[in-house]
Amino acid sequence: MRDRRNRGRRRGPAKARGRVAVLLVVLAALTAASGAGCDAGGAGSTTAPGPRASVTAFSQQLDDRVPRLMDRYDIPGVSIAVVENRELAWAGAYGYADLGEERPMTTDAVCRAESISKSVTARGVMKLIEEGRIDPDAPVERYLESIDIPDGKFAAEGVTVARLLSNTAGLPLGRVGPAVEYAPGREMPSKRSYLAEEIRLVQEPGTGFVYSNVGFNLLELVVENVTGQRFDSYMQEAVLEPLGMRDASYAWEKRMAALMPTGYELDGTPVPPYVYPVNGSGGLFADTEDLARFAIATMDQQHTPVAEIPGLFGFVADAYGFGHFIETLPDGRRAVWHGGQGHGWMTHFHAIPESGDGIVILTNSQRSWPFMSYVLTDWARWSGAGRVKFGIIVWASRVLRAALALVVLGALGRAYQLGREVIRKERRVTPLSPAARVSRAIQAGAGALIISSLAWALSQPYIFVSWIFPATAGPAGWGLLFAGIVLLAGSILPRNLTGRAGA
Repeated sequence: MRDRRNRGRRRGPAKARGRVAVLLVVLAALTAASGAGCDAGGAGSTTAPGPRASVTAFSQQLDDRVPRLMDRYDIPGVSIAVVENRELAWAGAYGYADLGEERPMTTDAVCRAESISKSVTARGVMKLIEEGRIDPDAPVERYLESIDIPDGKFAAEGVTVARLLSNTAGLPLGRVGPAVEYAPGREMPSKRSYLAEEIRLVQEPGTGFVYSNVGFNLLELVVENVTGQRFDSYMQEAVLEPLGMRDASYAWEKRMAALMPTGYELDGTPVPPYVYPVNGSGGLFADTEDLARFAIATMDQQHTPVAEIPGLFGFVADAYGFGHFIETLPDGRRAVWHGGQGHGWMTHFHAIPESGDGIVILTNSQRSWPFMSYVLTDWARWSGAGRVKFGIIVWASRVLRAALALVVLGALGRAYQLGREVIRKERRVTPLSPAARVSRAIQAGAGALIISSLAWALSQPYIFVSWIFPATAGPAGWGLLFAGIVLLAGSILPRNLTGRAGA
C-alpha cells in the first residue's frame, strides 16, 4: 500500500520578462502545456512494461505511476485490483481513505460501487430469466405491482425487462446528487413512491440507447415482486455469496462505518456515507477484490451488443449489452466494462473475456476520470489489448488545453490592444456611439452569452464536463470569463469617430 503523506502541487515558472508580445506567447504556451509532463508520461514519465510482462512488473509500474497521477489530480485514495488468466493476480491501495484522520486506503475498504451496481444487478435478473421466472420480452408491467409506467407520447407496453437491461426502454437518467442521498438510518421515501416520481418515457422504447438509472431501479422492483424477497437479500443469495463477494452488499450494514472511506467532491469537500432509496442502479457496496471476483465471473457470460451508443458515451464504447458497455479492441477482441460516478466517488472495471485479463479501479474522489484513463491505457498496453477507448479522455484533455490557450492568447491580445488605445485616447466609454455598431453588438452578445453560460454552469449541481476534465475545467472557466469580459469591454469602447475606422 502506498502512503502519500506529502502531496505537493506543481507551480508555474517565474514571471516572464521582456516585451508584452513575448509575455502573451509564453502564457499561451504554458496554458497549452500545463500538465504536459503528466500527459506525456503520467506526472513523471515512466514506460509501461510491454505486453505479457509479469504482473509484478506491472505492479511496480503502478507503484511509480499512480501516486504521481494522484498528486496531479488531487485524488486522496485509490484501490486497484488486477486480474490475469481469470484469477486475482494483484491488489494494491494508495493514499488515504480519510484525509482528516490520515487513515490509509486499503484493498479491503468498502466503497460505493455506484453504477458498477448495474452490471451486478443485471446478473441477478439474468438468473431469473434463465430459470424461466421472467420473460425478458414481456411488458415489464406484468412484473410490477401498484406502480404503472404512465402512457403519454409513447406506449408503456414497449418497456420490457430486456430493454431495461440494455438501456433502451426510453426511460430517463433520473435524479442524481445530494437530492437523492440519505444518511444511513435516516427516513427516506419508499421505493414505490420514489420511482413513481421518476418514471416517464422520454423516447420510444426500443429505438435507441438512453442511459438510465430509473430503468435499473425499476428492475429492483421486478426482482422483489418475482422472488418475494427483498432485493438486497435476493442479490446476496443469488449473486454475491456464490461469487465469493464476501464484503459486498446492497444494504448498508453497521460494520461498513469503520471500513468505508470518506468521499470527496470536485473541490475536495468531504462527503459522509449515504444511501439511496432504490439500489439497483447504484447502491452496491463492495471492496476492490470483491469487484475483481465479479469481473472474473463476467468473463463466462455471453456479451452480445444490443444497442449502439451515440453521443458522449459513444467515444468510450461501441455498444451496450445487458448491464455492460462493450467495445471492440484493435485486435478484434471484445472488452466489457462499466464505470460508476457518484457524490465523492468514481469506480471502474474492465475485462477481456477471451484473454482472462481485467482491472478494477476505485477512488474516493470525483476528480478521477483522467486518472482512470491513464491507468487503463497502461493496463491495456500491459495486457496486450493495445488501447481501450477510455484513453480518449487523455487526448481530449490535451485538445481542451490547446483550445484554452488560443482563447487566452486572443483575449490577452485584444485586452492589450484596447488598453493601449484607451491610453492613447483613441477609445473611450461611449456605448451608444454609432461607430461599428454591428460588430460591437456581436461582441456584446458573445460576451454576455459566455458570462451567462458560466453563471448557469456554476448554479448546476452536476456538470458532466467538470467531472471529465477536473484539472482543466477551472482554468477553462476563468479563461472564458476573461474572454467574455474583454468582449464586453470592446463593445463599449468604440474608437473615436475622429480616429481610425473600425471597432
